[in-house]
Amino acid sequence: MAKHFMHNWEDPRPGYKWPVTVAQPISAPAVDVWGVISMPGNLEPCHPFCVKNPVEVWSGKESRDEVHYASGWVYERRFCQWIDGVGYDLEIGRPGGSMSFVSWRILPLDSYNCTLRITVYPHILQNIPFTIRLLPHILYIGPKLRSYLSSVTRGFEWYVTHGEPVLRNQFGRHPWFSAPRFSR
Repeated sequence: MAKHFMHNWEDPRPGYKWPVTVAQPISAPAVDVWGVISMPGNLEPCHPFCVKNPVEVWSGKESRDEVHYASGWVYERRFCQWIDGVGYDLEIGRPGGSMSFVSWRILPLDSYNCTLRITVYPHILQNIPFTIRLLPHILYIGPKLRSYLSSVTRGFEWYVTHGEPVLRNQFGRHPWFSAPRFSR
């Protein structure tokens, strides 16, 4: 199992340009974290920008659900790999639009601690020449994705260790996924 596990901790999308990764230590056994990330509708209690997480099909490699963000955006998630106890890979994006690839992995550190790692391979900028995509990625896309993923992984850490749902924007607002501050 260790060999299989380590293989799946490695980059599942070699050649994809500039993935963004955040890893969150969690003071809980890996099996507990797996129990949360693999439950249907897991984003509702854990994701600080998710208002609703309706499930179409669950569980395993053929899983499909939607993420309804506080901003009003709705994304669909289509799972393409499911590794019991370890993590999964999925594609996410607006229905009918371009999809980003996302990899969720749990790394056990010892019997009582683990790390939850989420890597996003954003579809945006993938087919743009290096010289044009460099600054937008370094100055905007990368930092915004890191901020988002930090809030999401902290939300799962909160739910696993406290047993309570996260609040909207519990770890700060996000310009893409939080509800607008003012509406007319």
